[in-house]
Amino acid sequence: MLADEGIRYVRRRNPVRAQEVRDTRHAKLVTLQALVAKHHQYLTDHPRANVQGAWQKLVARATTLRIADWVELTVEERSITLAMNEDAQTEAAKLDGCYVLKTDLTPQQANKELVHDRYKDLASVEQAFRTCKTAHLEVRPIFLRREARTRAHAFVVMLAYQIIHYLTACWSTLDITVAEGLHALTTLCLVEVSPKNAPSYHCIPTPRDTIARLLHSADIKLPKAFSLSGVRVSTKKKLQSERILQ
Repeated sequence: MLADEGIRYVRRRNPVRAQEVRDTRHAKLVTLQALVAKHHQYLTDHPRANVQGAWQKLVARATTLRIADWVELTVEERSITLAMNEDAQTEAAKLDGCYVLKTDLTPQQANKELVHDRYKDLASVEQAFRTCKTAHLEVRPIFLRREARTRAHAFVVMLAYQIIHYLTACWSTLDITVAEGLHALTTLCLVEVSPKNAPSYHCIPTPRDTIARLLHSADIKLPKAFSLSGVRVSTKKKLQSERILQ
């Protein structure tokens, strides 16, 4: 649909979300029906109970469940009856699972399928930002003062995200997240072998089945043994002593 200002609206329906809304609406109706039966039994067992008070509680509950527009609660003597308004229910379910995309692209520039595909791509972009900002990457250069260092920090985080994106695709068939998989891989350590009449070397023990599946899915082949390099990978030195003064 085209508006007067050149804005275009594209309406789409998600069938999965529509079914979820229908299931939720049915669950709310079942809840209200059980509450009506409970009040009906209470009014039967207690002849002096206030029928109008019970009816008001049921109406308030229907309003809370947001189904008061298509249900009717009537009182007949000391009995409360629940009935559904089929027309109102159909009207309420008309837009189940629907959403509208707003764009200024004309139909000649992009058809509705292309607009929808680009909208779905935004979900991947948002997930990427969440991974970089709030997940285990945490791109927060709040302690950096120079522009070059801030750009370098962001660049390293983006490279790390490429690895996470690759691992997400590799481990999609496994019931494990990337953070859980990386944490499991940290349990795989090196073993130093020091024979008497030969130089020392490192070897990697045979990983357990869980880690083996992770490595196989990511197409990673670890060497069985390699010589000692004598280089310390991790250090507790302060960054100030390692920085180059500018």
